[in-house]
Amino acid sequence: MSEPTTAAGSGQLRTLAVRITEDLRAQLDIVAQLTGRSTTEEIRLALEHWIEKTKADPVILKKAEAVRAEIERKAQTERAAIAAIFSSENDKPSESKPTPGPSSGPRRGKPASEQS
Repeated sequence: MSEPTTAAGSGQLRTLAVRITEDLRAQLDIVAQLTGRSTTEEIRLALEHWIEKTKADPVILKKAEAVRAEIERKAQTERAAIAAIFSSENDKPSESKPTPGPSSGPRRGKPASEQS
């Protein structure tokens, strides 16, 4: 489970639990001991390196562009739906409501004989 924590100057950090084999953990511990870093720092550095490598992979870049295009198509559809819902009432001229203007009929509250 992930829990947000804060580190000074680094922004927000989140905890990630990962299950690994005993052999991999032993190797990780040795690498951390040899570099003088914690196992957490070694894992973070390894993940950063892997992500940078993945971002440069042409196959991943092509897939990312396809995902981005799909997100944009969905966003355009949703923007159009919102516009159709909320813009239609304000943009249409009112056909059923009469336009206010001078009244040619008798005024309410006065008898017809008193009106001019």
